[in-house]
Amino acid sequence: MPMPIYAYRCEACGHARDVLQKMSDAPLTTCPACGAEQFAKQITAAGFQLKGSGWYATDFRGSSSGATSAAAPSPAPAAQSSPSTPPCGGSCACH
Repeated sequence: MPMPIYAYRCEACGHARDVLQKMSDAPLTTCPACGAEQFAKQITAAGFQLKGSGWYATDFRGSSSGATSAAAPSPAPAAQSSPSTPPCGGSCACH
């Protein structure tokens, strides 16, 4: 079962942090930075962490045929962003 990643922010000091928690875990309330009881979940897009070797780790890695070719990579179209730069710009915990 995937574990959601929740975004928290302290209303007292502004400290923000993403926390990997089970859905059944109680929400955090104490800010780890200032100790105030104003640490609350933020409303964000759903996030979760996939683990194991399921379809997401094995499929869609290479070309659309499912086979990867290390000998002759196809050139990337000019309109695509650089593959070394993730969509989030590297500012999240996933990279």
